[in-house]
Amino acid sequence: DNWIRGQPMRDGHNKVYKSFSDVIEGKEGRFRETLLGKRVDYSGRSVIVVGPSLSLHQCGLPREIAIELFQTFLIRGLIRQHVASNIGIAKSQIREKEPIVWEILQEVMRGHPVLLNRAPTLHRLGIQAFQPILVGGRAICLHPLVCKGFNADFDGDQMAVHVPLSLEAQAEARLLMFSHINLLSPAIGDPISVP
Repeated sequence: DNWIRGQPMRDGHNKVYKSFSDVIEGKEGRFRETLLGKRVDYSGRSVIVVGPSLSLHQCGLPREIAIELFQTFLIRGLIRQHVASNIGIAKSQIREKEPIVWEILQEVMRGHPVLLNRAPTLHRLGIQAFQPILVGGRAICLHPLVCKGFNADFDGDQMAVHVPLSLEAQAEARLLMFSHINLLSPAIGDPISVP
């Protein structure tokens, strides 16, 4: 440690040398800065708000988040339906938010579950699968009866949304993780969806 023996060592420009402990400790250290917090593709994060008109297995996904999460699938859909001839044209149509984009986005989302997670994920119900529905605004809408599993409320809590990519991951989400399947507590078997 460069600070233990009184005056720290300095370089030619009178800057203090960084010791090994300086490099690894603290918020800007190697562990917290680069190793623990990774950015992940096909994911987003937003505040949750109540969506009482949704079914238990649905979540409201803001248009801005949905178009980012499903962009790859959306580009493929635009090209397959001959709306765009190549990736560049498809991306410009998405950027300009043409009406056909929203129709194809809804088709893509209809067959694709998303995973919602609220940190800290302490048990199995901390991450569950939902069928996404397009909503306005910038907040994720959630049915109030599924909040107990996440230990969430609507006072500013944030949740992360992830898109399962492989067919196996999508099947696992549908068969094991959908919120309307997980209505009982895994620990004691009591119902968690209680009004």
